[in-house]
Amino acid sequence: MDLGKAVKIQIKLNSNTAHDPLTTAMEQYRQACDFVSQYIFDHDFPLGVFKLQGVLYQELRSQFRLKAQMAISVLRTVTARYKAVRTQLKQKPYRYQDEQGKWQKQTKDLTWLWYPIRFRRPQLDLVRGRDWSIRQDGSISLNTLDRRITVWPVLTHWTDYFDGTWKLGTAKVLTSGGKWYLHIGATQVVADYDQAQTAHVVGVDRGLRFLAAAFDEAGTTKYLSGTRALNKRQRYKKLRTRLQFKGTKSAKRVLKRINQRENRWMSNENHRLAKTLVDRYGTNTLFVLEDLTGIRFATEQVPKDRRYEQVSWPFYQLEQFLTYKAAAVGSHVLKVAPDYTSQRCPQCGTIDKRQRDREHHEYRCVCGFVANDDQAAAMNIQQLGTRWLAGTAKPRYTRKQAG
Repeated sequence: MDLGKAVKIQIKLNSNTAHDPLTTAMEQYRQACDFVSQYIFDHDFPLGVFKLQGVLYQELRSQFRLKAQMAISVLRTVTARYKAVRTQLKQKPYRYQDEQGKWQKQTKDLTWLWYPIRFRRPQLDLVRGRDWSIRQDGSISLNTLDRRITVWPVLTHWTDYFDGTWKLGTAKVLTSGGKWYLHIGATQVVADYDQAQTAHVVGVDRGLRFLAAAFDEAGTTKYLSGTRALNKRQRYKKLRTRLQFKGTKSAKRVLKRINQRENRWMSNENHRLAKTLVDRYGTNTLFVLEDLTGIRFATEQVPKDRRYEQVSWPFYQLEQFLTYKAAAVGSHVLKVAPDYTSQRCPQCGTIDKRQRDREHHEYRCVCGFVANDDQAAAMNIQQLGTRWLAGTAKPRYTRKQAG
């Protein structure tokens, strides 16, 4: 299988002789993306790059002065964005009640969009070999609309990806906070996971009180607290509310400065959490997670001061980080159906939501089993992983099952 990563490199420009051509190229590229996006929106969403190339290629070259490869990159960038949005729409169907009062759902497609996708942030996608390359002195050559420029990496953490074991692809040029960055796509071929070599089966229950509760085949539970993350996010929430209410120019400057700071902090927490789990269990581990795609959290049952955390918690990001970190060491992430994992007794198999005490975070079954409710859910998830290893293709719990 292919293991993909984005290599992020901060770069420095020598002078305005490099700054101005790069800034111009990024803005022209952004405008070209908006132009293609408007065409796709107006013509019933054709997403074939070759079909779009036949219609728009010459206009991209003449109107926006793009190089040949840049024009093709614009088409690929825009179509990839629309395909990603289409996937997201499918995962969140429209729900409504019919005349009989029964809830129905309708899959969304791109025709649900009211406006074309806009590209507001200047960027530039450069193809390796054609538009960017590494020189022998360690500098990086980038193509612009008029000529090539030379930039220098600030740090050397990225050099491990140039040892020949990684395949490098398109580099995206970005700027943020007055700094310049290259995001380079890198892929590496790793061996497929061998079920027969499984050494550990770990059920991971994700939540707010605990970012993760991990239960393994030895009966050990590892709790990773979410208190620090909750407190941090609540402080950011209160700060934004206070600044937005104030509404002055200085308040808006502060809002701009802290923009995305919370997301970066939370991303780092998820990186640390995924690394902790992978380092703890090592290679040949099957990590089992609930498939939370399309899950709606009942915010009306949550106190108002906690609803923001409930709907904005980055569960999917943790899943992504754990997936590629596990694959890098020869482990695997399995997603299973989340049905009844929090209501089922992992000892006798009884399914009864009344046995879970959310207020005291306890699961107490009539059979005598007592445990933390997050631990009980992790145990159920771990058992689904065991069933998958035993040959069940899509293990899940149903009310008809006894045990």
